[in-house]
Amino acid sequence: MKLEIFQKIRLKSGKTAHVVEIFNNGEAYLADVNISDGEYATETIYPEDIQSVIIEVDKPFTALA
Repeated sequence: MKLEIFQKIRLKSGKTAHVVEIFNNGEAYLADVNISDGEYATETIYPEDIQSVIIEVDKPFTALA
């Protein structure tokens, strides 16, 4: 699977990250890694560091009266 900019991923460490740059057609990625609530560290991530891609689902919202 080819990742895209701003895609959310889960690392094998259990942390989540957002891809911010792609190097050499996916040989490595620059990602903002969530290190704690609201704190991020920009790190170089390699394909072997990635556990999964997180897909978000947009569902309609209805307010209860």
